[in-house]
Amino acid sequence: MTALATTDALFFDTIDRADAERLLRRGTEGCEDGELFLEYRESEAIALDDGRIRSASYDTTRGFGLRAVAGDAAGYAHSAEISEPALARAAEAVAAVKHGHSGTLDVGPRATNARLYADANPLAGLDFAAKTALLAEIDAFARARDPRVVQVMASVTGEWQAVQILRPDGQRVADIRPLVRFNVSVVVEQDGRRETGSYGTGGRFAYDRVLGEASWKAAVEEALRQAMVNLESVPAPAGEMEVVLGNGWPGILLHEAIGHGLEGDFNRKGTSAFAGLLGQRIAAPGVTVVDDGTIPDRRGSLTVDDEGTPSARNVLIEDGILKGFLQDRQNARLMGVAPTGNGRRESHAHIPMPRMTNTVMLGGDVAPTEIIASVKRGLYAVNFGGGQVDITNGKFVFSASEAYLIEDGKIGAPVKGATLIGNGPDALTKVTMVGNDMALDPGIGTCGKQGQGVPVGVGQPTLKMAGLTVGGTAVR
Repeated sequence: MTALATTDALFFDTIDRADAERLLRRGTEGCEDGELFLEYRESEAIALDDGRIRSASYDTTRGFGLRAVAGDAAGYAHSAEISEPALARAAEAVAAVKHGHSGTLDVGPRATNARLYADANPLAGLDFAAKTALLAEIDAFARARDPRVVQVMASVTGEWQAVQILRPDGQRVADIRPLVRFNVSVVVEQDGRRETGSYGTGGRFAYDRVLGEASWKAAVEEALRQAMVNLESVPAPAGEMEVVLGNGWPGILLHEAIGHGLEGDFNRKGTSAFAGLLGQRIAAPGVTVVDDGTIPDRRGSLTVDDEGTPSARNVLIEDGILKGFLQDRQNARLMGVAPTGNGRRESHAHIPMPRMTNTVMLGGDVAPTEIIASVKRGLYAVNFGGGQVDITNGKFVFSASEAYLIEDGKIGAPVKGATLIGNGPDALTKVTMVGNDMALDPGIGTCGKQGQGVPVGVGQPTLKMAGLTVGGTAVR
């Protein structure tokens, strides 16, 4: 069954499609753009903590969002009831955005037959009892690996989202989106000291990719390894020093420090640190950054975005030169450029806006061992926890969950409490070496913007950055 046929069956049982299209046209008449976004979602989450199921939930949601775009204004109404009366009320509400405005409807997104992930519902592949039994098995396995393990937390989440997007010109686009994630954390204790390690993985596929025995055992081993490393950690030093970022998940710093600043809405409004710099050098030579929503099965990938535009591989920075921004349809029209397939929303209850998908710095030609060997004294940050960024100036603070000293070109003791402090535009100019080991994160990213969260991916090679400020707790 095609995605359109599947979604027709989900949405047009309580309203006739012709009526929905008629009301969509009524609400968007005289506007440049708009759409009816229909969504059905099944989701579940099961969490085990210390040998017991701490929480379990299952939810089904269905609803619509109707948008009318007139100039730089947008009217939006949404409802969990898909019916003619509800849609009629929504059409009347969004039409008010025109206020006498009269525009011509923009050309709709081009059609695509590309499929980046399977349609199957992951929630149907493994029943609740099997999932809880597996989480209990994971707990037992982790404890048996080392007597210092005193606590285990494991969780699985999954969802199946079906969307159909209707435009006033009669164009219809549908997408079926599976998504799963598995996380495990372990707490170890030695001589009265407790430390934690964690690992997660996921993507747009069935549960067997993350809950197969080899996969979950590898996740437990990695979480345990991190916890043991942290048991041996010493206080992190503070000061300005060379920093080497590991490959894969450390790309979250790139995502936060510069990614949001390259979204079209912030640049159109002039609030981004990168506004007005198109075509100029904003990063060191060798730095190339792409946002690629077309990678099969990845957490941040989309066959089409939430406006119906096919996702794409968009070059943002090429060899240090700013080449473009991430665009939804409204900001692209107002900036006189093409949409890039980055119009995203959390759900039918949220308006779309420019958002990242999988944001990646491409690899260079330097071996990671050569990068480490070039550092006299510095920090090697392998994994990151939380962070904060101000997109207006790019200033960031990130905490490293796994990091090591580098002394005389060799990796030394693990350190605890290290934070990286800087600003995105400045940090990009301090990249002095780019590794040949580009890797994507394991599939755990969620991005927040204006109260909306969407799944994303990050990636990068090993990088050397000169003169970053490291916050630490060691007495010098």
